[in-house]
Amino acid sequence: MAGEKTEEQAAEVEIIKAVRGAASTPVLPVRLKSGDMFCFACHRGVSCWNACCHGADITLTPCDILRMSKHLGVRPKEFLLEYTVPAIWEKGNLPVAKLKMGGADGQGACTFMDDDGCTIYEDRPVTCRYYPLGLATVKMKGQEEKEDFHFLVKETHCLGHEEDNLQTVDKFRAEQGLADYDRVNRGWMDILMKMASWTVLGGPMGKEPTAQTKKMFFMVSTDVDALRDFVVNTKFFDSYDIEPDRIEAVKTDDIALLDLAFDWMKSVLFMEDTVKLKEKVLREAVAQARSNMGAT
Repeated sequence: MAGEKTEEQAAEVEIIKAVRGAASTPVLPVRLKSGDMFCFACHRGVSCWNACCHGADITLTPCDILRMSKHLGVRPKEFLLEYTVPAIWEKGNLPVAKLKMGGADGQGACTFMDDDGCTIYEDRPVTCRYYPLGLATVKMKGQEEKEDFHFLVKETHCLGHEEDNLQTVDKFRAEQGLADYDRVNRGWMDILMKMASWTVLGGPMGKEPTAQTKKMFFMVSTDVDALRDFVVNTKFFDSYDIEPDRIEAVKTDDIALLDLAFDWMKSVLFMEDTVKLKEKVLREAVAQARSNMGAT
């Protein structure tokens, strides 16, 4: 039992590193459950007010891009060109969009900050909402379900931890409106976490994604308009066995479209049984493969 526990603890630590980045990140290695408490408050009276809005490294989630684009009255493609920079999420070697910061060196103020604070506060990115908490999802060996947990990030510049505001993780999450973001981003987070864990711990599909797969992942992550065009106006529905109700939903519902796209990416990246090829298409693919190998 001792060896098994050590293995689980090691896996957990590695996944935290994969989510937060470098090992020097000020993460407190304590798992926080929904009812656990911590002290924190961020408001204009704290002397470090808005310090974290300069030179921030913010990877935008699919829900972030939907909400921020709508807030600004632009389409996702326009939003990406104006307010983001392309990057690679190194822990999983997948392309992502990061929020553009000011200054020639990218260490200036966030584009959306002015003297009064955040100009898009009601639709701010999930990274800003979560701070100073982090979120990790892990599935240990022998477990059927994934398990979420939180951890605390304490950076030296942040004085919010010194505020007398004791609260539970659940209360903080509710105040920050995190449930809606987590629900939309769940499938996307699953992909990132699996890529990170396989990179760190190894796995049956722990290999470099193709350039085309990376391109598709970036489209799924950032541009629902391009994604809808791909799904609706190609032979996607002719190739995959998708329920009629789901087909109708993705034509107009961005969240339903993202859910389908995340399932599709899981089948492409990890060969998960989330989206199935139609039987006829599968038979033709097998026959073509046999023909290519010279089989009869």
